[in-house]
Amino acid sequence: MDLRKVKKLIELLEQSAISEIEIHEGEESVRISRHSSGATQTFVQVPGHIESTQTTAVGTTVSAKPVSEPALPEETGHIVTSPMVGIFYLSPSPGAPPFVEKGQTVAKGDVICIIEAMKIMNQIEADTSGVISKILAENGEPVEYGQPLFVIS
Repeated sequence: MDLRKVKKLIELLEQSAISEIEIHEGEESVRISRHSSGATQTFVQVPGHIESTQTTAVGTTVSAKPVSEPALPEETGHIVTSPMVGIFYLSPSPGAPPFVEKGQTVAKGDVICIIEAMKIMNQIEADTSGVISKILAENGEPVEYGQPLFVIS
């Protein structure tokens, strides 16, 4: 991944209210995370090695050790993943009942949640029929592309 792209991502993160962003391009990935100390931490993973830098508010660079991805427990059943980056919502509006609950039967094509991306509410549909055995994302929390949201068995 081009270093100019990484620097531009850091600038965009500093100008926004987003606290963390992760981008994948093929086998390369970049994860930029803002910490409350006013520092921005960047991890660039290229096949075979990980580079990491931390830039503080005054612009000095120090080494930081890379953060490994937490291991997800093995889930049985079909896992519905997020098709985009955004905010996960279980109900169509605050105070409304959720689209689905644990133990509920869903049919292929049923709306199971909403992901808000760039002020657009995107309805996410079940891609298989079955029973919602687990809800893996928290209502109102940000989700990433490919993040597991539900387990349907």
